[in-house]
Amino acid sequence: MRTMTDLPTTMPAAVYRGPGDIVLEELPVPSPGPEQVLVEVAHCGICGSDIHLLLDGLGQAGSVEGHEWTGVIAAVGADVDQWVVGDAVVGGPSPRCRHCRRCLEGKPSQCRNRTGSVMDISEGAFARYIRTNASAVWRLPPGLSMRQAALTEPLAVALHGITRSQVTEADSIMVFGAGPIGALTVAALKAKGFGPITVIEPGARRRRLALDLGADEVRDPSELELFEVLDPERIASGACDVVIECSGHGNAVEAAFNQVSRGGRLVLVGAGIDQPNLNPLRMILNELTLCGSFLYDADGFENALTLLASGALPTDLLIEPADVTLDQLMGTLRDLSSGVLAGKAMVAPGL
Repeated sequence: MRTMTDLPTTMPAAVYRGPGDIVLEELPVPSPGPEQVLVEVAHCGICGSDIHLLLDGLGQAGSVEGHEWTGVIAAVGADVDQWVVGDAVVGGPSPRCRHCRRCLEGKPSQCRNRTGSVMDISEGAFARYIRTNASAVWRLPPGLSMRQAALTEPLAVALHGITRSQVTEADSIMVFGAGPIGALTVAALKAKGFGPITVIEPGARRRRLALDLGADEVRDPSELELFEVLDPERIASGACDVVIECSGHGNAVEAAFNQVSRGGRLVLVGAGIDQPNLNPLRMILNELTLCGSFLYDADGFENALTLLASGALPTDLLIEPADVTLDQLMGTLRDLSSGVLAGKAMVAPGL
């Protein structure tokens, strides 16, 4: 293993202790084992799931969250020959089995041999260093900054939602929520030439962001038509062929279900803890398709990095201008949850 004598023995990390309780602690710098690398974190984006984990209390006490990260290889373990110290990388998906039916179908997010839970993050990137599998990092394309590249993971999520929607050039599109995933979905749809795009968003700052990203129309949820259970065949005047729900709120899912045109498709990307009530008669009589979208396409990270490197996405709009220090994490989570911040907030553990 590459020696770690030049590295510090401890590192600052934002440790979750309970709902709304994050403590900045000094933890031991982990040593990479065989087929592992140690990365010094440059930037780590704050995800909507981090809000659920750290504010809503779904996290595990003692964990360090953060999974949208970039950094520089600081040390390599035994049997690692594809990386050297100093390589700039972005954190990628954990390896799947590659031989089950779903993996062979190109659906790695549904690997039948995956273990654990999406909530099982104990060594995340809200810390100065992160240890990970050598096969779970990607090299940054030339010209792409590590700050921009930290959008790779959430962009791969957005691209998977677009794939699941089966959108075509003939479709009208509605995106619920202009938070980070919703905003990336709008930006990616525009870059791919799809539209028209309507965005549904209650927050004024995020409505402005959606317009700046190229949405053709932005509406407040209060403007939407909703229908009673005994009125399943009525179609909203602004209904769209493809509706992509990115907020995860139960009432937004219910509203989104009422905005799908006949024969249309509703894709659930956002994850929340409140349960929606959906009328199956509306689905049956209008032959609606409802599907979930979890994680990434098989080539999701490659496509996300290519799209980011192309310059087709306005990353200056998508990312908040100021980096966040580890001790500012809790306040930033609250600002994101309340809508005070519209874009992706980036934590820089080295600050």
